[in-house]
Amino acid sequence: MSVIKLALPKGSLEKATYQFFETAGYTIKGQSRTYRPIINDSSISVKILRPQEIPKNIQEGTQDIGISGEDWIKENKADVVKLLNLEYGKVRIVVALPDANKSKNFSALLKNHIKDKKQLRISTEYLNLAREYLLNNEIYKKKYGKKSPSIVTPWFSTGTNKDVKVVFSFGATEAKPPEEADVIFDVIETGSTLAQNNLKVVDTIMESSAYLIANKIALKDPKKRQKIYDVISLCKGVVEAKSKVHIFMNVKKNNLERVLKIIPSLESPTISELSKDEWYSINTVIPKDEFLQILPYLRKYAQGLIVHKPVQILPLEKIHEDEGK
Repeated sequence: MSVIKLALPKGSLEKATYQFFETAGYTIKGQSRTYRPIINDSSISVKILRPQEIPKNIQEGTQDIGISGEDWIKENKADVVKLLNLEYGKVRIVVALPDANKSKNFSALLKNHIKDKKQLRISTEYLNLAREYLLNNEIYKKKYGKKSPSIVTPWFSTGTNKDVKVVFSFGATEAKPPEEADVIFDVIETGSTLAQNNLKVVDTIMESSAYLIANKIALKDPKKRQKIYDVISLCKGVVEAKSKVHIFMNVKKNNLERVLKIIPSLESPTISELSKDEWYSINTVIPKDEFLQILPYLRKYAQGLIVHKPVQILPLEKIHEDEGK
């Protein structure tokens, strides 16, 4: 089996990624001392990269699979296969203004700058997302049409609309207003940092979470594809387990059909006859949000209810179907 190259993110996604992989059954050693840690699977080589870099590296094939935020996949316009939403690292890309600014949203801010004939200065790390957001704004389209905003970085400048300037931020974007920027497009988890810097959120550009992504060519390679789908299976098992509970219960024969009618399951519950006459054991996995709804009925018709939080639930049939496509 070919060795696949796995890119894991450094920075804000780093800790959660290692916890996720540990739950999936992987052990990664040396990540605090090297950018090439060791994983307990000889068919995988790991490299640590910034999440901003990973989508392009996956696209270009220097890495086969990797984890990055959906925001950076979209920002890089990366031509990759999105294999699985890992459902952690959840953030929002937002528009934020100084508290002192009375504009209720970005459109109102832009309208005021147009009225006052003032250049609107935007600070952000997300240049492509900012450009797309502006070109889709109704006030912007009405005034400037398809004219691209001015985008300024230390390496290049582009765009023809000097009335709206997007300046690349190297970080600490929340510190830019009001001196260096009128508005920022920034990433937040809770928004507390913005509040501490006297900024308010007035719009959400997109929501993002960590994704497992793959290079298109690697995914078509028969040898690499096998190992990639092993990784998908284990990762999907962790994601599935987050929303499920594993329950065991004993039920009298005369209540068995009543219980079977109310409990959902992945396929069908496992039913075992107990040594005690007229008693059965039911073993199944159900959605966590449905458990509380059926609990009153289980209390009435079942005994000895045991609830476990599963670590992994591997939907192997579904994985197999996807792999065959």
